[in-house]
Amino acid sequence: MSKFGPEYVRAIAPYQAGKPIAEVAREFGLDEAAIVKLASNENPFGLPESSRQAMAAAAADLGRYPDANGFELKAALAARYDVPAEWITLGNGSNDILEIAAKAFVQKGEAVVYSQYSFAVYALATQGLGARAIVVPAVDHGHDLEAMAAAIDADTRLVFIANPNNPTGTFIPAAQIEAFLQKVPEHVIVVLDEAYNEYLAPEHQFESSQWVRKHRNLIVSRTFSKAYGLAGLRVGFAIAQPEVTDLMNRVRQPFNVNSLAQAAAIAALNDKEFLEKGARNNAEGYRQLTAAFDELGLQYVPSFGNFVLVRVGDDDQAGARVNLALLKQGVIVRPVGNYGLPQWLRISIGLPEENAAFIAALKRALG
Repeated sequence: MSKFGPEYVRAIAPYQAGKPIAEVAREFGLDEAAIVKLASNENPFGLPESSRQAMAAAAADLGRYPDANGFELKAALAARYDVPAEWITLGNGSNDILEIAAKAFVQKGEAVVYSQYSFAVYALATQGLGARAIVVPAVDHGHDLEAMAAAIDADTRLVFIANPNNPTGTFIPAAQIEAFLQKVPEHVIVVLDEAYNEYLAPEHQFESSQWVRKHRNLIVSRTFSKAYGLAGLRVGFAIAQPEVTDLMNRVRQPFNVNSLAQAAAIAALNDKEFLEKGARNNAEGYRQLTAAFDELGLQYVPSFGNFVLVRVGDDDQAGARVNLALLKQGVIVRPVGNYGLPQWLRISIGLPEENAAFIAALKRALG
């Protein structure tokens, strides 16, 4: 099999998703109902009722293909973000948006800039094209925008910025991003990946979609998988100027967002009550987890998302060891050794009782 495919594809390490509950139940002989999953940054409230009802209504038409252009969803997004509908590209989750951007603007041998400790898909999208990765060392587990601007070379075509960043939870204030955009050459596309934007406190909120009006090389990427609770439906979108969205839609797969997903997203988009409930739970859960980490004397990275990165030991086996001990107790979290952080675990913020179960299991795991 080693003779098949280009070397740069064979070198890719496949994406590692959080372990499913059913898999952990089988592996350790546990009751699925008793397992707590805090591994994939999912919304602990699950699907909003507004989306459930919209999906039920849309189910009658499942014998037909979905609207390939997502007219109604684009119209709802255009109204929500005050941009023309033709500035929007729909994706099968924001992961799809990231891949589409790479395919549309980067050729084999050209360069992509992203930060150390940033989302694994940036590396996968780069490797899948045979492009060259320029990985800029992180500062305090976050993006060093000055160094990233300096790293852009003549062959650079794309820059990925995650804000807040996954898996570290770090946040870049608006002024710093605006200053960075001023330094980027116009022929270099910047993807601002804001999967966790809705979890930001009001004092940190800013509407980056309006920056697209000033920067023709900017793509703002968002998702319905996190705060909106639609992870299993896979809906993401990008906002960019028409000459950018035109190219993205040339490489986007047709019907990439299914009918139920489109209906659910339209309903969830303006479900203010659901979003507010999620934000409150997230803020309270963050305090619950970090208070426990303080009590245990564990280092953690201050997070602006719906997860916390915590250091559980000093040796390179610490993360894997504690993760296994947690799995045996029916608690699923995310080891991040594949990010070069083998001493750390990423913990999604759950419901109060789920957080409490994790804290109790962590104390036992640490002895």
